[in-house]
Amino acid sequence: MHERAARFFRDVRRLFCLALPVALLAVSACRDSGGESELFRLDGKMFIFNYRVATATYLVNLAPLRPVAAGQTAVVNFEDPAGGGDIVVRQKIWPNLPKTTIESPPLSCVVKDRPYKVSIKIEGADGNVLQTIETTMTSSEDQTLLPDRPLVVGPVYTPNPELVGHPDGKLPDSGAPPCPQS
Repeated sequence: MHERAARFFRDVRRLFCLALPVALLAVSACRDSGGESELFRLDGKMFIFNYRVATATYLVNLAPLRPVAAGQTAVVNFEDPAGGGDIVVRQKIWPNLPKTTIESPPLSCVVKDRPYKVSIKIEGADGNVLQTIETTMTSSEDQTLLPDRPLVVGPVYTPNPELVGHPDGKLPDSGAPPCPQS
């Protein structure tokens, strides 16, 4: 009986050793590589509302799908919530980083549940476009929740003197231009 059990386990081990490479090959063949021509995938996108400094910004993360060549640049066109032309951000992509994070300058007029267009172009060192990613971003909050001015100023977080008597950060006349109606 002991010899029969040993033979059984030996046969199972052989079968496992033969089946494992075939199973790994099948699983890797099913993996979605994102397309042969894609260099990056969108790894995250969101609006950042910083209440302390009264700013809202776009933020996108790009993750490389293959090794990054030297000299590549991401050129991102963010739709301006205040209207007008797109906000364009150019950022160098560093070859050894696991992600590239791109943030817009401060925005105004962000509206909750409205989709904003974002276009990302990856350029090679020669300036040729290697990949384009089109997406939209939708805020879960309205920018009116932010104070009109930063709540603190300076390196030691001194309360903003402009907001004396307005602890919520809202001023009677903020001086901000009106936002377009969406």
